[in-house]
Amino acid sequence: MESIVLYPSPGMGHLISMVELGKLIHRHHPSFSIIVLTLIPSFNTGTTASYVRNISATFPAITFHHVPDIPLDPQLYSSMEAITIELSRLSTPNIKNALQSISLSSHITAFIIDFFCTHAMSVATNFNIPVYYFSTSSACCLQLLLNFPTLHGTTTRSFKDMNKLIHLPGIPPIPSSEMPDPLLDRTSTVYSYFLELSEHIHRSNGIIVNTFESLEPKAINVMTNSSYATDMHAPPVYGIGPLVAGDADGSHACLNWLDSQPSHSVVYLCFGSLGLFSSDQLKEIAIGLEMSGHRFLWVVRSPPSNNTEDRFLPLPEPDLNLLLPEGFLDRTKDRGFVVKNWVSQVAVLSHESVGGFVTHCGWNSVLEAVCAGVPMVAWPLYAEQRFNKVVLVEEMKLALPMDESDGGRVAATEVEKRVKQLMESEEGKAVRSMAMKRKEDAEKAMSDDGSSRVALSKLVASWLP
Repeated sequence: MESIVLYPSPGMGHLISMVELGKLIHRHHPSFSIIVLTLIPSFNTGTTASYVRNISATFPAITFHHVPDIPLDPQLYSSMEAITIELSRLSTPNIKNALQSISLSSHITAFIIDFFCTHAMSVATNFNIPVYYFSTSSACCLQLLLNFPTLHGTTTRSFKDMNKLIHLPGIPPIPSSEMPDPLLDRTSTVYSYFLELSEHIHRSNGIIVNTFESLEPKAINVMTNSSYATDMHAPPVYGIGPLVAGDADGSHACLNWLDSQPSHSVVYLCFGSLGLFSSDQLKEIAIGLEMSGHRFLWVVRSPPSNNTEDRFLPLPEPDLNLLLPEGFLDRTKDRGFVVKNWVSQVAVLSHESVGGFVTHCGWNSVLEAVCAGVPMVAWPLYAEQRFNKVVLVEEMKLALPMDESDGGRVAATEVEKRVKQLMESEEGKAVRSMAMKRKEDAEKAMSDDGSSRVALSKLVASWLP
């Protein structure tokens, strides 16, 4: 039996994207068995474990091979990225054992790894297994990473201290302060890892990207039609997206509420599973929404704990009466719906009533909005999201920017301004028109003769004798 082994990092967003890749491969090439290596950290088991159970029940063609957890104290690490990298490094012997075990009953045709799992590359190489990287972010972000060693060699200063524009082929000029978080401080461990990763990528058999050609034509053109790093091997790049997960539960009460709202009238606000705001910032958002006069659907999560020892524990359910301004829920009950913690995002974005999306710019959320034809207001919070904001606003023209004041706070007046701009102004009409066009482009890309389907065929052809 020919198997494709996928190795995602522990984060839910990365796992979901990798599983969707497995579904795509199996759907169009069912002769391959799909095996996903899962590493579920002991300090963060709930959501991941239930997701794996659900996929196993609904898509039995994908099997999960559990990788033993490595006991780590998350308090010893500065960021989630640092923890993920260390888990990957320490898990290398277990990955070796997993590949050996799978090889007893199957021929591993390809090993597809997440960017945070680069330590596993040497293991697969020693077994003569072709290694492919899977980028869960944009082609623009990939182009930046491929050029990272060159950028690193041009300066001795950290990007966070530069105050200059970074120019690279295929992507818009990026303010140095808007570079992805792991690349900002060259003295950090995470920076060193990404420098090592960017060098390893060039030694892979190929790079799979969750995007499509007409969404990022410049970046993809640079990477597919030239040696994008003249001093290094340039592996082929396959844009096979958009990969968007369907929601298992589309029965949330907010969907019934949306059914009663006018077409394209509701602004949806959601900031991902890790996007948390202080109590003061939540109040500013509420005031801004109320002043805007527009209908809204807002997912609210509890603020982060002030105790660093609790930062990876599940958050308590938010107390809306305590967190939001007094009387806010009552005053806005005829045009607003506040949801605690979670909502079926694909179902919401696909709803006829939704006309805008205030987003943290996580790439999965961006693709979900693109597939639904929903324009965005970009409010980045962490990881590569500030970089994504620049690309969304300046290059793709799919979003309006949410501007922060000093200290990273967004005032109620800014929330009001951007919601009104998105829903009422000519600028809002322009991004709405572009969003609808990109929705059509996404559908074409995934059609039988579309660019993403062609890329998938080329990828699979590289696995065949």
